[in-house]
This record gives sequence, C-alpha cells and structure tokens, in this order.
Amino acid sequence: MSDSFRLLYTGNRVYVQRIKALLEENNIFPIIKDESESARLAGFGAPTLMQQLWVPASEVENAKAFL
Repeated sequence: MSDSFRLLYTGNRVYVQRIKALLEENNIFPIIKDESESARLAGFGAPTLMQQLWVPASEVENAKAFL
C-alpha cells in the first residue's frame, strides 16, 4: 500500500524528536526531514536547526491530537 505523507510539524530538533516518540508510542510512524543535515552531508553549510515531521496522509488527523 502506497501512502503519501503530509507535513505535520516544523520546529527545533528537541520538539520534533519528542513528538515523534509520542506518535510512535501510538502506532503512528512519522519520518523526519532535516535539510540542514542533508546539506551538511553534501558538503554545504546550513545555519538552521529546524526539522520537519511528516506523517502518513491517512494518519494526519490522529497525529494532530499530539500537537
């Protein structure tokens, strides 16, 4: 089954990791997009420490309860 993902939250790493843990405890499995880490690995500098938390589109409404 192919499920698209939707952006749920953008914030600093601490908050994103906490929300991710809460979601996983409730069987919602998000992904984290970290553009600064991607840029660092590619050899570019990125001054931001923000991350994005994406959840399966079918779980967006359930996941919003944890924000």
